[in-house]
Order: sequence, then C-alpha cells, then structure tokens
Amino acid sequence: MSLSTDTVGVPSAELACALEAAEAAARVIRELYQRNVAVQLKEDKSPVTEADVRAEQAIRGVIQSRFPQHAFYGEETGRTGDADSLWLVDPIDGTKAFVREYPMFSTQIALMREGRLVLGVSCAPLYGELAYAERGRGAWLNGRRLQVSTIDAIENAALSAGNLKTLASGSRWSRYGALVARVNRIRGYGDFLHYHLLAAGKIDAVLESDVNILDVAALVTIVEEAGGRFTDLEGLEVGLATTTVLATNGRLHGAISAAL
Repeated sequence: MSLSTDTVGVPSAELACALEAAEAAARVIRELYQRNVAVQLKEDKSPVTEADVRAEQAIRGVIQSRFPQHAFYGEETGRTGDADSLWLVDPIDGTKAFVREYPMFSTQIALMREGRLVLGVSCAPLYGELAYAERGRGAWLNGRRLQVSTIDAIENAALSAGNLKTLASGSRWSRYGALVARVNRIRGYGDFLHYHLLAAGKIDAVLESDVNILDVAALVTIVEEAGGRFTDLEGLEVGLATTTVLATNGRLHGAISAAL
C-alpha cells in the first residue's frame, strides 16, 4: 500500500505527512497483531491495547515533527493545542477486531482546517487497503481513483448499516425498518470497509447512529472527493460533535434522508 504519485501528482506536504504517519502506525500494528497483547478498558468500557497507544504515539511523532504549530486530537491521548489546523486521529478504529484477531480495523487520520475537514487517510494494514483524499484532488484507494455509483433509486440500492444501537432505541427505528424493506440489498460491512466500498461505487449508502467523530473524520473527505455526500442523520455537515452518519453516493441522499 503506497501513494502513487503517477496518478495523484505530487502530494501536499500535509497529505505526505498523513501517509507517512499511517505507515508508521502500520508498522506498530503489524508487529503486535496476533501477539496476545494485554487489553484494558477505558472509562467508557471500550478496549485499549498497547498497539493503540504505541500507534498513536507514532502518528503524533510524525505529525508534530512536520507541523508543530498544529493542534492534535487523538483517541488515546486527547486534545492538545489550539490552532486553526487540527489533526483528528484514531490509531486503531476497530480495536475489538484487532483483539479478536480479524483484520477489520484501520488507522484513521484526518485534518480539519477552520472547522472543515480537508484531508483524510484510512489505512487498513492487515486488510490491505489504503484510501486517501484531500479537497480538490480526488479520492484514491491503493493508487486507483475512486468514484461513487450512479444508482438513483432506493429500490436498486445497496445499503450498509452499523452501530445502530442508538437508532434501535429511538423514534427512527420503524422508519429504518421500512427503508430496509425497500432497498435491494442490506449488509453491515462496518468500520472503514463500508465507506471504502461506498467511495468505490460498490455499495450506495451507509448509515450509522452511534459513532465518534474520530471514527469517521478521515472518511468524510474520501467519500465526498469520490463524488458522494456525507452528513449526520439530520442532514447537517460533519463536525466535532457528530455522532450519526448518513453517507451516500449523493443521488440517494435526499430520498434516504426523507425515508428516515
């Protein structure tokens, strides 16, 4: 997995930094994967391992060496600095998968400038996918350009859903059921994978109701630069407080939003 400068041109200094940081994290993750690492529980009952901590340290080291004036917000080390440019990092999104030794986890690195997400790198080192994008330069997966599908009817759409616990306990659950009955195909690929599939035009919509911004920040730019649309379930632009997702190929966004 590497950046292809033949297809995307010379990367910006920030994208080059994010890709270098993702590779530094991947080296840590590969070293510790399937090594029976100790697992601790954080206050929110989510797991954390040595791999999470060391991978975030590696990412932070690369970013701060290149952009010491930027702020940093990491899943394991919290937020430091106060600047218009803020790096959002989840070193292992899918720690439970990492612990149970299946490769459905990724490193997520995003850059937010003045409140807008402008760059994203989504690296799944054991699954073998590296997706990346920055504003105005397209989205890429393993060096190939990404483009969302042209499906424009719910009845023809493939929908992937994940993290639905909050939705299940709320007023939208019955409407979600009606939507599921309408779509052509329903799956739950989860974590990074359904966003990569969406950006590649292999599925058409993703819905989640219980996420953290660090889980999805990098994927926003990737989906949007592939031609899709990415909002919360209320149709609002993604920000630091976002906890829900509706991501689509764009053509379906209004119809699915109305159905919910």
